[in-house]
Amino acid sequence: MSELFSEAHALQQDSQDELRHFREQFYIPQHDGKDQAYFCGNSLGLQPKALAAALTDELTNWSTNGVEGHFHGKYPWMPYHEFVRDSLASVMGAMPSEVVAMNSLSVNLHLMMVSFYRPEKERNAILIEAGAFPSDRYAVESQVRFHGLDPAQCLIEIEPDLPGGIFSMALIENTIAEHGHRIALILWPGVQYRTGQLFDLKEITSLGHQAGAVVGFDLAHAAGNIPLKLHDSGTDFAVWCSYKYLNSGPGAIGGCFVHERHANTARPRFAGWWGHDKSTRFKMGPQFIPTPGADGWQLSNPPILALAPLRVSLDIFQQAGIENLRKKSIKLTAYLEALIKQELQSTLSIATPENPDQRGCQLSLRVNAGREQGRALFEALSAQGIIGDWREPDVIRISPAPLYNNHSDVLRFIRAVKTWQDSSHAA
Repeated sequence: MSELFSEAHALQQDSQDELRHFREQFYIPQHDGKDQAYFCGNSLGLQPKALAAALTDELTNWSTNGVEGHFHGKYPWMPYHEFVRDSLASVMGAMPSEVVAMNSLSVNLHLMMVSFYRPEKERNAILIEAGAFPSDRYAVESQVRFHGLDPAQCLIEIEPDLPGGIFSMALIENTIAEHGHRIALILWPGVQYRTGQLFDLKEITSLGHQAGAVVGFDLAHAAGNIPLKLHDSGTDFAVWCSYKYLNSGPGAIGGCFVHERHANTARPRFAGWWGHDKSTRFKMGPQFIPTPGADGWQLSNPPILALAPLRVSLDIFQQAGIENLRKKSIKLTAYLEALIKQELQSTLSIATPENPDQRGCQLSLRVNAGREQGRALFEALSAQGIIGDWREPDVIRISPAPLYNNHSDVLRFIRAVKTWQDSSHAA
């Protein structure tokens, strides 16, 4: 048995982990009386233990103060979204005025495209990746049709050019150079959901801006996963959800970034009461005067019971530090990668880029034997309390989240696959 494959090695790594105590701040689902090996934070993060008390506090404020809860309590409801602003900006690498927690990802994407997809006669195309997550594909196509245009003419979808569905930067650069004169908007993922590929936001933004295009990012799989530098990237806007790595619960509130250079522009938008300048909001005037910054894209007053989980989760991120989490994440994925190459090459191939700078928490693992055997393996793992997720036709996504996963979880996954592999070969 190699050192990497030994329990002693995994336990030693875990004992030296300076972030190990954060695992205790989460409820780990149980299986046969012990913790699951939960690798599905890229789909739904785990529940922070502090959340129940935070929600109870808001329910108590409501029961005790009624409407006066807008102005009383530990976290008055009127400015509640501001209580997550600084910590959200820190995680997203933005100025506080550039971020706002609101709505859901798809709603926010539509709101951003209302403002930032402004097609003209010669410049009317949207550039996206082929195989984009369906909600993004649906959103951009519907926006094109909303403007009376034909998606067959106005959607430019780039097919990946490297094995495993990976996009080279050269391909992105060449496509922008070829079609730049007609691209109105580039909408790209921060991390591609199927492969786990991490993209250089600053480079893509620079290429897009040089071509005269607006650039936005879907950060569903990047927020809380990697350190982001949204302000420094220069991107025009970004959207994300918070139920994945940000651990804010199923259907959790989403978020938006709008770069500060757009803070005071008269850019068209769908207006709502809560986006109005807060100093005059309650004068109830007929003219919409947007609050400067991302807050000016709000429509409705904040949903308190949806913001409380995000506030709790972001408190944990502030304690841990996103850079520290990134360092641990790199160690966990490197350990997972090394064990797969050492023990499981006949069963699994890694589709995610090997370069740590081109991936986050997630490794997308292609089952070499194909879909039928892949499903059998996935179900065998689930039956043992080892939880990843499946993507057609033959990929198991495993995402060690550094807040609550450890080396022992990774080793448990590897050993379970090896047992299945050995039994399959014996059969």
